[in-house]
Amino acid sequence: MTKHIKISEFLKQNLQGEHSIALNAILSDVTDACKKIAVTIDKGALADSMGNLGYENVQGEVQKALDVITNDILIEVCQQSGYVAGMASEELAEVIEIDDKHKKNGRYLLLFDPLDGSSNVNVNISVGTIFSILKSAKNKPDLADYLQPGAAQICAGYALYGTSTMLVLTTGNGVNGFTLDADLNEFLLTHPNMQIAKETQEFAINMSNYRFWREPVQRYIDECLQGEEGERKKDFNVRWVASMVADVHRILVRGGIFMYPADTKFRSGKLRLMYEANPMSFIVEQAGGASTTGLQRVLDVQPSGMHQRVPVMMGCKSEVDRISAYHQVTSKRK
Repeated sequence: MTKHIKISEFLKQNLQGEHSIALNAILSDVTDACKKIAVTIDKGALADSMGNLGYENVQGEVQKALDVITNDILIEVCQQSGYVAGMASEELAEVIEIDDKHKKNGRYLLLFDPLDGSSNVNVNISVGTIFSILKSAKNKPDLADYLQPGAAQICAGYALYGTSTMLVLTTGNGVNGFTLDADLNEFLLTHPNMQIAKETQEFAINMSNYRFWREPVQRYIDECLQGEEGERKKDFNVRWVASMVADVHRILVRGGIFMYPADTKFRSGKLRLMYEANPMSFIVEQAGGASTTGLQRVLDVQPSGMHQRVPVMMGCKSEVDRISAYHQVTSKRK
């Protein structure tokens, strides 16, 4: 039987450089938070936490009880290391200030989407937590400290609460996946050096939005749907979970491209740059894939606000390059 090493051992063996001590401590808190969230989600309706709260978050989305619960878990647990100078959550309008007693060595920022895909919790479909870690210029960060492009991230990851609970992360040296052993209450390395397949016949997109898409996206999807009879000379399958973590995880494991483009409904895109697009793009690129807005590498976008939205197309590099080329053609005609 293969011996799987604990995530703590893996990080001690593999983290190098100036951030190694801090990342070890911060990621220890993040893994503890994800364990608690997994237990909370597993209880489901038994804990009476599945319903809507009847009001909207800063994104204009109806909050569920689990959105608030998972947000509170992350805020509470991830202050313990002393290295976090500030936090920001997709669920909150303002950044989260850390009490001085919790940030003795605080020079890092933790950003997170506490429960990605929360609209799926009532139907028992996979959801996740997405996180990003940035270096802060100072112990008392202001808004400008947070507004760094995705290329400045020193760590990004996600937890997937599915048929098993997994934690997938990168510190800029590849992507590794860890599965939670409930008996040991430990994340164990099960998916070392994850790589996105160089060729694919799967794409993930909300097909019901076809009529709202712009020309480059319609062109790309039309070619996929034409199958063997079309220009691409191969059949494609469409997959759509409506949980970014689940869709991107599938791409990491078996290939594909994930798309949430700008359209006439969401002219600036729908996904949040700081909490979704940046961390997932960092992971995808580290796994050999690519990520674009259509006209720009996602990780090069200079943030203008904490809740900025962007178009996102990520996954298999050859497919991302193709749809980027279609956007370039359309842009040049204008």
